[in-house]
Amino acid sequence: MSSQVFEEASADSSDDEEYPNSVLGKAHLLFGAFESGAVRLRLTELSRRSGVPKASAYRLAQELVQWGLLERSGDSYQLGMRMFELGQRVPVSAVLRRVARPLLTDLFAATRATIHLAVLDGAHVLYVEKVAGEANIHTHSRVGGRLPAACTATGKVLLATCADGEERLRGLAATGWPRLTPRTVGTLDELRRQLTVIRDRGYAVEKEEILLGFSSIAVPVMGVEGAVIASVSVTVPLSRLVERKLLPDLHATAAAISRAVGRRAAEPGR
Repeated sequence: MSSQVFEEASADSSDDEEYPNSVLGKAHLLFGAFESGAVRLRLTELSRRSGVPKASAYRLAQELVQWGLLERSGDSYQLGMRMFELGQRVPVSAVLRRVARPLLTDLFAATRATIHLAVLDGAHVLYVEKVAGEANIHTHSRVGGRLPAACTATGKVLLATCADGEERLRGLAATGWPRLTPRTVGTLDELRRQLTVIRDRGYAVEKEEILLGFSSIAVPVMGVEGAVIASVSVTVPLSRLVERKLLPDLHATAAAISRAVGRRAAEPGR
């Protein structure tokens, strides 16, 4: 262990018990430190982002390294391959991604747009899959990344159709959401009006709320019991947003994903 890492681990030992008492709670906070897109974090930054005191963060990180959930890279930490292996076994990844990937690739070929498949995760959308060509412009998104549901087309569709939508809106009212551009929806009343329109017409449109000059359109993906399980979207320059041209391919792709998920769910042993 480098002297710097040792010093960082020892500096705040008196604060050791101030954050969650459970080991699982602290581990959850450490993993959450990587959610902003950071690939590698030194101990000081890992502690700062997670809120776990350095001494606790160091001891727990060492144990997570032994289990392969974290890896050491010089004097920094990164998520381990074991996390990737386990992630592939989560149903939304193991089934939804597997059946959707070829269909999303076809949608990309038809539209030459950036394609996203997302699920709702609290007040955010979690991107399960993304297909983009060399001219990928939607740099704010990545597989496994999150963006505020209130200002994304995928998120608006999911908020408009989820069973606990009103509860989630009350949570948004309490916490708010970042305004990523001047066009980002700014108030809960405005968001409610948008969600009403989305429920009526069955799809969502976002214009420059995430990235100036670009727009997205999203439709829901239905599960085997009729509930919405995900949303699929295309992101294009604002000048290319022609709903009547994009919606048929989007709806066809969403329906094909729904059928594929249904077939997988009906397979013996599932």
